[in-house]
Amino acid sequence: MALSRFAWAFSQPGRYLEGPYESPGIEIEDGRDDLEEVLRHLPTGARADLGRLVERIDAEFERRTLPNPGWVSEWTAGRWWWWRLRER
Repeated sequence: MALSRFAWAFSQPGRYLEGPYESPGIEIEDGRDDLEEVLRHLPTGARADLGRLVERIDAEFERRTLPNPGWVSEWTAGRWWWWRLRER
């Protein structure tokens, strides 16, 4: 599910990222949270494989968003992908 959210969002034109329409209220940042949790529990080889894919996802997400200059909550403190703003 998490990977399909990214695949769908990154296939859309432009810089602005939105989640799939069939999942209102679910942000692609939620999918990145899911991937982070999975990475923590995988064996070494699988973690390396998924880690390479997550690196590509992160690079694309960072390319399409801007840093948030404002206050960041404690909840998002360890998750840089929640600190990004989408640009229209």
